[in-house]
Amino acid sequence: MKNTARVIQFDLVAVVDELGLIKAQISALKAREDELKEELIASGEAEAEGSLFRATVTQTSRTTTDWKAVAAKLEPSRQLITAHTTEVPAVSVRVSARKTS
Repeated sequence: MKNTARVIQFDLVAVVDELGLIKAQISALKAREDELKEELIASGEAEAEGSLFRATVTQTSRTTTDWKAVAAKLEPSRQLITAHTTEVPAVSVRVSARKTS
């Protein structure tokens, strides 16, 4: 039984390392994506054609409501909040670089 646990642990080492590497690549790609978007916006063009893709830049405005502030202003009772609160299962996976000594 101990050997099985060790094999699973070894397999997880590879999974964790690959996940960390992929997340790092995604981060670098996201940064580059943001740079390219800024270039398109700065160009002032509404659309641009590439060899493979077409890009459009659309300027809009967005309206949002701060429901937390609205609720605070109305001072709802704990009972009202509880009646309109739901709980759903959630799973998260976080990956960070290991600190080396």
